[in-house]
Amino acid sequence: MATAVMTSAVATAQRLSYPVAQKDATVDEYFGQQVSDPYRWLENDTSRQTAAWVEAENRVTSAYLQKIPFRQKLLKRLREVSNYEKIGIPFKRYGRWYIYRNNGLQNQSVLYTMDTLDGEQRVFLDPNTLSTDGTVALKGVYFSHDGRYAAYAVSRSGSDWQEFYVIDVNSGQLLSDHIEWAKFSGAAWQGDGFYYSSYDAPAEGKEFSNVNETMKIYYHKLGTPQSADVLFYQNPTQPQRFYDVVVNKEETVMFLYESGAGAGNNLYVRDLRQAGSQFIQMTSDMDYFYSPTVVGDKIYIYTNHQAPKGRLMVTDLRHPGIAEWQQFIAEGEHAIEDFTFVGGRLIVAYTEDVATHAYLYGMDGRRIREVRLPGVGAASFSGDKDEPECFYSYTSFTVPGTIYRYDLDQDRSELYAVPKVSFRLSDYTSEQVFFESKDGTRVPMFITYKKGMKRNGRNPLLLYGYGGFNVALTPYFSAIRMAFLERGGIYVQVNLRGGSEYGEEWHLAGTKMQKQNVFDDFIAAAEYLIRERYTSTDRLAIQGGSNGGLLVGACMTQRPDLYRVCIPQVGVMDMLRYHKFTIGWNWASDYGTSEDSPEMFQYLRGYSPLHNLKPGTRYPATLVTTADHDDRVVPAHSFKFAATLQECQAGDAPVLIRIDTKAGHGGGKPLAKVLEEQADIYSFILHEMGLKY
Repeated sequence: MATAVMTSAVATAQRLSYPVAQKDATVDEYFGQQVSDPYRWLENDTSRQTAAWVEAENRVTSAYLQKIPFRQKLLKRLREVSNYEKIGIPFKRYGRWYIYRNNGLQNQSVLYTMDTLDGEQRVFLDPNTLSTDGTVALKGVYFSHDGRYAAYAVSRSGSDWQEFYVIDVNSGQLLSDHIEWAKFSGAAWQGDGFYYSSYDAPAEGKEFSNVNETMKIYYHKLGTPQSADVLFYQNPTQPQRFYDVVVNKEETVMFLYESGAGAGNNLYVRDLRQAGSQFIQMTSDMDYFYSPTVVGDKIYIYTNHQAPKGRLMVTDLRHPGIAEWQQFIAEGEHAIEDFTFVGGRLIVAYTEDVATHAYLYGMDGRRIREVRLPGVGAASFSGDKDEPECFYSYTSFTVPGTIYRYDLDQDRSELYAVPKVSFRLSDYTSEQVFFESKDGTRVPMFITYKKGMKRNGRNPLLLYGYGGFNVALTPYFSAIRMAFLERGGIYVQVNLRGGSEYGEEWHLAGTKMQKQNVFDDFIAAAEYLIRERYTSTDRLAIQGGSNGGLLVGACMTQRPDLYRVCIPQVGVMDMLRYHKFTIGWNWASDYGTSEDSPEMFQYLRGYSPLHNLKPGTRYPATLVTTADHDDRVVPAHSFKFAATLQECQAGDAPVLIRIDTKAGHGGGKPLAKVLEEQADIYSFILHEMGLKY
């Protein structure tokens, strides 16, 4: 790295003076081509220099947002609309019922237990007691197969790092067991202990940025220290892969999952009934996913291998190899979303034009009937193969998460829990439209607004998308969103290629050297909404997080003229170096890397948000968001992008970066922090559009 040269990153025409950002002569070479990276020093998230820059940027951002006259009023309204009880789906574990509830404004939902489904609810685990500010989140609860113990995982300040604790189910007493440095792991019980996946403890100061390599599976015996845990599995020859084990509740079968080198996973199986048995490889292609469930002596596998929209296969421990699997439910016209074995039958949920349609099947693989759902929305089923009770949650853009009990024999749904909100849901409506992308592809999106809205081109509109990693954006309710809709805002959620809405072909059409399709879809959505007079360029905001942050960054650099406000959140902004931090290497199946080939390097460079900012360009008003404990998409992406954007901005629109503390990629963020962030985002959007709240 060359000697740093101090330069100001502020254009004279701007209203704001941004912190002085150091630039240096860092240059990388890719296939004979040189690429400068003058803000490389911002990758060092523990340096004093970076800390000073972060503090200075937050001062500018905070001062700007605090001066928006209606921000406090909007925050107050966000708290009001969020203050209603949320209830999860009840589930049964070893003779007891459990349910998650939030009384309205609790930072984290509380897990309650009941002796019977309608019995008294007692607190089982309350993560709100684990910190004073709600920044310790419950990530999962895993019950021992004798029902005596529960291992639970927590994360701190939004980090992906997990810690495990163990509680006695009967007494509620916390045991001495404590596991650190687990990541992307459950607890798989066998006997008097459990398996978990972890990495070696990182060097001090590098906990949230160093690349995570060589995942190991350990076995922890109850009552012993972590130092005594036995190494069960590792594969040093493949350091950039994930490994995890699952044991069925009868403790007869163990599965080993291997992932990280494709869009799916490999699957291995071990017969625990045979002493000294070894894993047998079931699959050998991580471009496809394989999800097994053991029912009796049979193994049912949900896969998209040779079935882009998904199918269910069946086999047994005597015939584990994929070549011997038999088809149980064939691939259909629509993509399989999920499946649930319950009470000796099977419910399969499909995504049909981005809405859930569910069907009941017998154990002979024959469809019995469709499960009638309340409307066009998203449903999630819960049940147990050995229990008769079945529940599902249903939500849409205008219906909060509602819990139903479904009687499989009578084909009847009855309400179990209905949220009581303080606003009139009947005042709002949602419609689905389809538009043509640049290449003629038909793309769906949902448009939600207050009834009586006029398509006059003057409505404030927030366009949201993701488009990647086989993730479907299905309809869902957000009370927070109501504060924007009440103001006359329109919320639009677009189903871009790269997701799973129409199966694996839809996903692949938005990956690697077809990634531009995702940006073309998003740009075409914006143009459609303007053309159809839902909004105009001056009233259009775009938002996305993580891969969606990349989406916003790419679209605002490709079409800075199209939007008034841009909100890239925790985005992947440096496409040439993303794979060099934490588990970024795992995203190569969707993106490719700059080291793959000259062609892949050029393609990534062609849309990488950081590398396509141009000096002298008038960019939209931009609020970049990230957090200090984000060890999924490290904040360096947002740091370098914001510093470069401030330098390049030739217009008057502000370029701000909001850097949260004691927060991560978004998972487990306490409600108080969520509401503060949303108040900033909505205030910024409306203020930059010249509107009030």
